[in-house]
Amino acid sequence: MLGFLLRRLGIALCVAVTVSLISFSLLHLSGDLATAIGGPEASSEQIEQIRVQYGLDKPLATQYVNWLGDVLRLDLGNSFFFQESVYNLIASRLPITLSLGAMALVVALVVAIPLGVLAAVKRDTWIDRLALSIAVLGQAMPSFWFALMLIVLFAVTLHWLPVSGNATWAHFVMPAIALGYYATPAIMRLTRAGMLDVLASDYIRTARAKGLRPGRVLFKHALRNALIPVVAVAAVEFGFMLGGSVVIETVFSLQGIGQLAWDAIARNDFPVVQAVVLLIALIYIVLTLLADLLNAVLDPRIRVR
Repeated sequence: MLGFLLRRLGIALCVAVTVSLISFSLLHLSGDLATAIGGPEASSEQIEQIRVQYGLDKPLATQYVNWLGDVLRLDLGNSFFFQESVYNLIASRLPITLSLGAMALVVALVVAIPLGVLAAVKRDTWIDRLALSIAVLGQAMPSFWFALMLIVLFAVTLHWLPVSGNATWAHFVMPAIALGYYATPAIMRLTRAGMLDVLASDYIRTARAKGLRPGRVLFKHALRNALIPVVAVAAVEFGFMLGGSVVIETVFSLQGIGQLAWDAIARNDFPVVQAVVLLIALIYIVLTLLADLLNAVLDPRIRVR
């Protein structure tokens, strides 16, 4: 297990370094940062002063090393637009996005896993076809349109839930449903496929031949093994939710990092954009690492790979 852990940590570290390089390079590939910071009315002397002030006159390798050193000290610079520390901006917005992502993942798992199990047990019946139709609909439906339909139904027509803001838990219900439905199809289809494979295996037939109760066979023996790939997919989907929360947070006016990223992109606030991209990527890497470790606990055969 220790060797497996060290291998996964090494891979995660290499990916993190690569992501930092890409995150650093993207902004420099977008054009002259000094000109962008100074604006169209800045003179050449002012642009040169900005270039010296922000260290943009140094070689790219030196700039990257300096930037990475600042990041490791949690110094992400200052926002051009908000005139505030980028670290403070992200620290104030991140809990909102994490709460939204966690609630959306719970919604996806609560809906997708029972549907996947039921579709596998009732294979080729109307229940199976209904579950697959829900998955297809979830893949085809734009998340922003689904979010607007939720607003029309639950906020405008029924007056059950607030439209926007993040003051109470009720403000997160519709955003969590809209974002969670985005991940439901992949988890449901994978659960169904895993259950079909497991239910056809020899040890399930042996358990049934021994006279074990159907519920015990289904949940203790079949579902545990079928959920192993679901763990990895759930971690990946959670990362996608955090990165894809820009649209949902914009629709519902949630002041998370998705909304922050949108505002920063619209205003060419490069330090904020760079920090958000790096943060989402690092969260995604950590989630993938945790999913690998949990899979290794659930299935010891993975440790020897």
